[in-house]
Amino acid sequence: MARPLNILFVSSEVDPFAKTGGLADVSSALPQSIKESEHEVRVIMPRYGSINERKSKLHEMIRLKEVPVPMGPKPRMASVKSSFIVNNTIKVQVYFIDNPHLFGRSGLYVHPDTKKDYPDNDERFIFFCRGVLEVLKRLGWQPDIIHCNDWPTGLIPAYLKTVYRDDPFYRDTKSVFTIHNMAYQGVFPKATFPKTLLPAELMSMDGVEAYGHVNFLKAGLVFSDAITTVSERYAQEIRTSEEYGAGLQGVAEKRKNDLTGIVNGVDYSVWDPSVDPLIALKYDARSMDLKVENKKALLEKMGLPFNPAVPVIGIISRLADQKGFDLIGEELEALMKMDLQLVVLGTGEKKYHDLFEKAQKRYPGKVGAALTFNNDLAHLIEAGSDMFLMPSRYEPCGLNQIYSLRYGTIPIVRATGGLDDTIEDASSPTGTGFKFKSYTAAEMLKAIQRAVAAYADQTGWRKLMKNGMAKDFSWESSARKYVQLYRNLTRK
Repeated sequence: MARPLNILFVSSEVDPFAKTGGLADVSSALPQSIKESEHEVRVIMPRYGSINERKSKLHEMIRLKEVPVPMGPKPRMASVKSSFIVNNTIKVQVYFIDNPHLFGRSGLYVHPDTKKDYPDNDERFIFFCRGVLEVLKRLGWQPDIIHCNDWPTGLIPAYLKTVYRDDPFYRDTKSVFTIHNMAYQGVFPKATFPKTLLPAELMSMDGVEAYGHVNFLKAGLVFSDAITTVSERYAQEIRTSEEYGAGLQGVAEKRKNDLTGIVNGVDYSVWDPSVDPLIALKYDARSMDLKVENKKALLEKMGLPFNPAVPVIGIISRLADQKGFDLIGEELEALMKMDLQLVVLGTGEKKYHDLFEKAQKRYPGKVGAALTFNNDLAHLIEAGSDMFLMPSRYEPCGLNQIYSLRYGTIPIVRATGGLDDTIEDASSPTGTGFKFKSYTAAEMLKAIQRAVAAYADQTGWRKLMKNGMAKDFSWESSARKYVQLYRNLTRK
């Protein structure tokens, strides 16, 4: 039998310690799922000022109190704390790399007041990447695989292939680099490069340079042993399209034989209407009629009238152009002429806050908007809506459409990235939702019209619900694919 692997999972955010988006969920759930398959998994992240030491049960690691981290022009000191992600019987150790000057702030990447990136984000994540490799040596724990995630970890594969190439400690260590969103690249001026202490020849087209800047994401793409991204369709899009590749499509194309798409899993202990404590009434595929009680509760909460014949379309999203809100704005008037209600939860660009605030006033009884983040309401929207709208310009994976399937809430999505991989159009006997291809407001409107027309036939609609509720996107399947990838690398 093959021996268990040592896997270090490196991420700039991990739930429940620090979170700005889906990366934190993946960085918590995937290591737990891999550990369930009998491998030794540990996680490492920065120790941000927003992390409450008592609540998170952080412990000082005395022998790692002062670890010098080489970076230009002089080394900085790191200390390491430790805690665990605990879920039922699974415990995953988490290390926190600490330097109060660099990480002792409430924001992760952005100043909470100015909403602008911290000007020293280059130094913060150079320190983090190099610090990970120095800390591991002090720990004496040799990983077979270092699994890096997104641009804040992108320099680690570059260090492994250059600075640590002849270090016996890392002789058999392979790196995996996962792209969760190609649009965020960690781009810094040329003046950043000397701070990395990487060999001079890496400041080139074949190295970490892109368009005259240092690009942390490109470093991960060029130097990792394997690259993954969070859906098969997105893996294809980022290497064949300038829009999706965000200027690095040529680099991704060059590495296409090392690039794999693996769809993110979801945690059904949290997102399943049969066990969800945050919804009005639990239900499953055998008791679908109880779903309507959640619809009543949702509409009451949003101050909208209940009518069983009128479908509710739910939206939970960052309010941004990328998520398709420009299309919704363009067709809002046409939507309001249809027999439907719209419930929106999210925060984002001011123009979309204004759009939905005005819509609530202009169309009372038809639009309910909560322009905030509210986890309890998110669960109720998934359970209480009849349809879920995600008309994204691009969507590397997407999770809400997968949650919606389990809740019997029919997704209406643009056929891009993970949305295309996870939703099958209702025109098929095994269909689970409604898809449109071209990124135009007219095409989105047609898909919504198809969904609303289908809702009128409740027999057909219940079949769609059953198809969706039977789908299994648990982490177990995704974790198996990652473990196979790790195995293939360690055999090379």
